[in-house]
Amino acid sequence: MLQTEIIVPAELVRLVLGIVALAAFVGANAIVLVWLERKVAGHIQRRPGPFEVGPYGLLQTAADAAKLIGKQLTMPAGADAFLFWLAPILAFLPVFVLFMPIPFGENLYSLDMDLGLVLILAYAGFGVLSLCLAGWSSHNKWGLLGAARAVSQSVAYEIPLLLAVLAIAFMTGSFNLQAITEGQGPWPWQWNVAVQPLAFFIYFACALAETNRAPFDLPEAESELTAGFHTEYSGMGFGLFFLAEYANMIVVSSVATVLFLGGWQGPVFSGWWWFLAKVYALILAMMWFRWTYPRVRFDQLLNLNWKWFIPLGLANLLVTVAVV
Repeated sequence: MLQTEIIVPAELVRLVLGIVALAAFVGANAIVLVWLERKVAGHIQRRPGPFEVGPYGLLQTAADAAKLIGKQLTMPAGADAFLFWLAPILAFLPVFVLFMPIPFGENLYSLDMDLGLVLILAYAGFGVLSLCLAGWSSHNKWGLLGAARAVSQSVAYEIPLLLAVLAIAFMTGSFNLQAITEGQGPWPWQWNVAVQPLAFFIYFACALAETNRAPFDLPEAESELTAGFHTEYSGMGFGLFFLAEYANMIVVSSVATVLFLGGWQGPVFSGWWWFLAKVYALILAMMWFRWTYPRVRFDQLLNLNWKWFIPLGLANLLVTVAVV
């Protein structure tokens, strides 16, 4: 009797294991970051933050997650049912694709491809589409205004962000995130931020705007739009938007770490721990900005982009191309 062997490609096994690991990481990361942000906000504003549920309030986020899961999913009258429920799914699912080409360590990645940076930039656009669908389909004027703000803000700030990324791509000659990491040394003066400080500043500021973080959180400005594009969402409909926001914070910080901060390389014992330390340092800076700086007006938001970030990004790119 003949026996046939099923050969599973090694890349497929790596991809499946990577997706499972990333799903666990995204969930655990959201629980940790929500608790951390509340503590950061509390200390900045001289408040204790959560401390009742569990030791030091560590179980507060888990209690909030259980509450969200148990809440009823509702939809306003007049809403487009298909698009209304598609929006939160579309906000969350592409996150896994964004993580795949990111090298967390020397051989710790889900997908090694020459155009990994292009893949991230391409799929990041689904987040904008989900916000647009959420606000437009909910049949709510605040949601519609939030969607309009989200689209105009994201489209505008994608331009200088792309210019900053292209400066690194021209300098390193690659879109492969693993190759860009290996092209830098373990010491800070060997990282790309040492020769591209302006590109790093533009990228990080645009990353705040792309993830709708304060002071650029105009699409969900509570004082003006109730909750903006997700005003009508309850339960895990809102929860998926919430998870996507914190996952996107990890993505933009991870890309910044790879492009500018040497990735997993460090002065002593290079490895994934250096990568996570740099990523969470950037996330702490994003939280610090949120609870320190006031929200800008929408005209200030766009003027900052068109009058400063885009001209500076173009000038930096032209100088980089000339030097290369």
